Amino acid sequence: MCADCDWRYGDAPDAELPLPRIDVVYYLRFDRRVKIGTSMRPRQRLASIRHNELLAFERGDRTIERQRHRQFATLREGGEWFTFTAELEAHASALRSAGDPWQLYARWLSEALRA
Repeated sequence: MCADCDWRYGDAPDAELPLPRIDVVYYLRFDRRVKIGTSMRPRQRLASIRHNELLAFERGDRTIERQRHRQFATLREGGEWFTFTAELEAHASALRSAGDPWQLYARWLSEALRA
């Protein structure tokens, strides 16, 4: 059994069940800029945005996204794009220290399905 989600290794949820809603704040780097946005379907959303690297996911909705936009307001270049400074890099690195963004997202989904 998985210690994080209580699923038996190798088990998968029924493909016909709707997936639970998991909102994430994402940090995408493109050159020396970072987009801070939110999505409940990150795979679809990220596929539609040109980027070089997914820096991190943070579990949260528009409330957390707005907090981050205020936190990094001095770095805003326009819209949801911010200059990739050491301060923003440190924040993304701290989030990434919890693990690979896609593995975190999979864990959050598993935990929600378990509930």
